[in-house]
Amino acid sequence: MTELFDILDENGNKTGKTENKKIIHEKGLWHSAVHIWIYNSKGEILLQKRAMNKDYWPGRWDISSAGHISAGETPEHSVVRELEEELGIKVMLSNLKKIKIRKSTNSVPEINYYNNEFDHVFLFRFDGDISELKFEDGEVEKVKFISAERFEKELNDKELLKTYVPHRQYYFDIIEAVKKELIK
Repeated sequence: MTELFDILDENGNKTGKTENKKIIHEKGLWHSAVHIWIYNSKGEILLQKRAMNKDYWPGRWDISSAGHISAGETPEHSVVRELEEELGIKVMLSNLKKIKIRKSTNSVPEINYYNNEFDHVFLFRFDGDISELKFEDGEVEKVKFISAERFEKELNDKELLKTYVPHRQYYFDIIEAVKKELIK
């Protein structure tokens, strides 16, 4: 069964229309997603390595957990669902902190990929054992915790930057958000 997503206008309002993922990205239609950034009390940020079977940026490091919001679904329902699907983490919404909605545009014309997205960005503090996480849906190859300082160094290294999905400034924004959470 094809999963459908709500089509949004350029201001993030639902248009009343839906479409599947392939068409959404081929036409560059606005839609929404959730991003969950996991960090621990040591100030480390969890990164996931995208599985090699992913259509876009396979084998690259990226957001702890992310996914599209299905048609009719709320961001809050989606964030809980994505954490369980991608990493096997069952979480209550009260343990997540929504920090912003990010308007994002990127494209890879050579593969007919145009992504216009409103990302509902959440933080989740997790001090559990990452070896117990489960990647049953086949979207994640592996995960690792990385210190904020190391993450910044890798983002400033032209060769290491190639191992990440191209969200460089966004990654720096998240590092700052995590640092602010840790000093509260």
